[in-house]
Amino acid sequence: MRKLLKGLPIVLLFLANAVSAQQIKGIVQNEKGKGLKKATVSLLQAKDSSIAKLTATDNDGAFVFDMVQSGKYLIKTSFVGYQPAFTSVFTFTNNTINLPVISLDKTTGDLAGVVVSSKKPILEVKADKMILNVEGTINAVGNDALELLRRSPGVMIDKDDNISLAGKNGVRIYIDGKPSPLSGADLANFLKGLQSSQIASIEIITNPSAKYDAAGNAGIINLRLKKNQIFGTNGSANLGYVQGVYPKFDGGLNLNYRNKKINLYGSYTYSNKKNQFDISSTKSQLDTFFSQHNKMIIKNETNNYKVGLDIFMSNKSTLGAVVSGNLNTMNFFTSGPMYFTYEPNNTLVKILDASNENKRTQNNFNANLNYRYDVKGGKSLGIDADYSNFKINSNQYQPNIYYMADGTTEINRAIYNMIAPTDIDLGSLKADYEQDFKGGKLGFGAKAAIVNTDNDFQRYNVYGSGKVLDTLKSNRFEYNENINALYVNYNKQLKKGVMFQVGLRAENTHSKGTSTGFKETGSGMVPYDSSFKRTYTDLFPSAAVTFNKNPMKQLTISYSRRIDRPAYQDLNPFEFKLNEYAYMKGNTELKPQYTNSLDFTYVYKFRLTTKLTLSHVSDIFAQIPDTIEKTKGFLTKKNLATQNLVALNVSYPFQYKKYSFFANVNANYSHYKANLGGGDRNVNQEVFSTVFYMQNSYDFGKGWKGELTGLYLSPSVWQGLIRSKAMGSVDIGLQKTIFKGNGNIKFAVSDIFKTMKWGGTTDFTGVYATFNGHGELPQYKLNLSFRFGNSKVKAARKHESGLEKERKRAEEKDQQGGIGQ
Repeated sequence: MRKLLKGLPIVLLFLANAVSAQQIKGIVQNEKGKGLKKATVSLLQAKDSSIAKLTATDNDGAFVFDMVQSGKYLIKTSFVGYQPAFTSVFTFTNNTINLPVISLDKTTGDLAGVVVSSKKPILEVKADKMILNVEGTINAVGNDALELLRRSPGVMIDKDDNISLAGKNGVRIYIDGKPSPLSGADLANFLKGLQSSQIASIEIITNPSAKYDAAGNAGIINLRLKKNQIFGTNGSANLGYVQGVYPKFDGGLNLNYRNKKINLYGSYTYSNKKNQFDISSTKSQLDTFFSQHNKMIIKNETNNYKVGLDIFMSNKSTLGAVVSGNLNTMNFFTSGPMYFTYEPNNTLVKILDASNENKRTQNNFNANLNYRYDVKGGKSLGIDADYSNFKINSNQYQPNIYYMADGTTEINRAIYNMIAPTDIDLGSLKADYEQDFKGGKLGFGAKAAIVNTDNDFQRYNVYGSGKVLDTLKSNRFEYNENINALYVNYNKQLKKGVMFQVGLRAENTHSKGTSTGFKETGSGMVPYDSSFKRTYTDLFPSAAVTFNKNPMKQLTISYSRRIDRPAYQDLNPFEFKLNEYAYMKGNTELKPQYTNSLDFTYVYKFRLTTKLTLSHVSDIFAQIPDTIEKTKGFLTKKNLATQNLVALNVSYPFQYKKYSFFANVNANYSHYKANLGGGDRNVNQEVFSTVFYMQNSYDFGKGWKGELTGLYLSPSVWQGLIRSKAMGSVDIGLQKTIFKGNGNIKFAVSDIFKTMKWGGTTDFTGVYATFNGHGELPQYKLNLSFRFGNSKVKAARKHESGLEKERKRAEEKDQQGGIGQ
């Protein structure tokens, strides 16, 4: 590490000049004279005790307030397990003041009956991210992770479950700070197996720093799972029931044991769901009009487990290990005929019955070994080793039976059985180091990650006597990707209320894809090998400047460059037959897409937050429909030329006595432009779209609470070509506290007006298509949760800063009557 530090670019030294400023300094100690780390220190106005500034002590118990205006102040200091202390009033001019040592005494009396309870705001907006706290919200019960994302600010999910953020695709999903290797349908199915009862919060990071992987054009969505930090033995359990068209069940158990030496924790959740989706589509191509209405039934049974151990080797170092996994079984049943109409005389020609069944299993295993070391002077080292394995098996039975227009006279039939096992192995090793440097914080690190994917697609022709492997329609695709990264990051608080952060990340990518099978030639069937290799290195700078002289009015300007690499499914050149008239094939020429984003974030009184984002995306991915054999179509992904985007996000929480309200509006303008061959193959689309979310909560007293939430998504464009229709929902819920405050029972109704219905149109290469669909509307949800074991205040919380609590107290005081009062 010392060698790496000596080799850092000289430019960092230029950025890290020390500055002298007028300061208020002090030290906080316990009753034994030892400095208290991360104690909360509040600088209060003497005239009304309002908070002027907040900070926390360092490892030695020292604190500093910079750039304080002249006036009369007093200091309040607090720490869990100690009595708060106040200094006497003092006058501050333009000279640095060194206050006398502040000593805190341990709280006297019995704390055995004191229980820590707090309610986080539904949305917290910070300079670098937006945090949606879903834990405890009434209307979140009974949802999976994908549905929670659909209701998150700025997030849109299209008909194929592709996720976009603030109008941009290429979102990277993290679980507890770890990037998921899954994408597309595999990722969507994984998120559907993750229940809301497991999730504490959703972090939306649009401009990540250099410490994060550069993948994710639109940024990062990090799902934080629940983890207990209380001393002793404790746990929680929950049971849920949902009634739509079909009943659904879920339940879970969390256990935790913690003392001064170890923290042992584990969880298990089970869900059994049966969902129905109604999907209608039409397509006009040449002289034929295709129409289809499908009813899709999905049976989903999921088991999730997690076991972890943290060993507190000393007050400086912690060694941890986590093992988690997911066992998921999904059965898809799709029924519904396709009608073929000859458009010149509007005559029904034939009917195709392509009802099918797909039995799918998706099992996931994850292991993590981590080490943390914190020493005096702000130095810290973190090392993580991760391994993940995904085993996905798909067994699809696809009959295609053609009938005359009467629907009973069979013309011909073709029946297929597609078996597609997929193995994904991921391993990574990373190290992050931070230390105080020239009055700021310097961090650098390295990461190596390897992903190996093996997909063996086997198509069988099914006859009355059995099935035969069709070697011409079968394919094996192996994809290997190795990414090595280095980064450096530096941040510092300057005088005059300015804080800056600069970073640079370098990533080198090696990838290789091998698509093998057989093809037919004049001399018969011969094997083919469509292999390709890529090696490229990219630099990803990031920077941010925060103007925080007045904490009630903060402006942050941030910039980052991001990348989104193609998923392995999108690179395989083999043609997959979806049905007799629809194919899907990959594109070996598909390049990564890159995004440059500039954000302006203004926070007024810790509540009203306005964020303006300007983005330019080059080589954007888009799913392009094209034609083969005149009336048959296939889907492939290509790089559109560019997307220019302007997004505005405004959020505001309000509280008056027992009523609280939160609203978030995200509006974005996008311009898609590409030249794909001229004429009707070109793309030039402009779109303005809006996402509005609100939540109303009321505390009726005696343990009763109510919640009303609304979501509206205006018309938009998906994947550069699909013009979507507006949709939205209104949910209502009620909660009652039971078991002497240790449990809750919640009842909620989602989409009470049955308006969460998606739809859209495409018009490309002479093919005009429409689609519409919806799930089960509405759904009635009942959930019971309760806690058991120890829940008392203990020294386990001594590492937590009270800074956030003090900020919230300031907010609550300022919220009475709203902004400007």
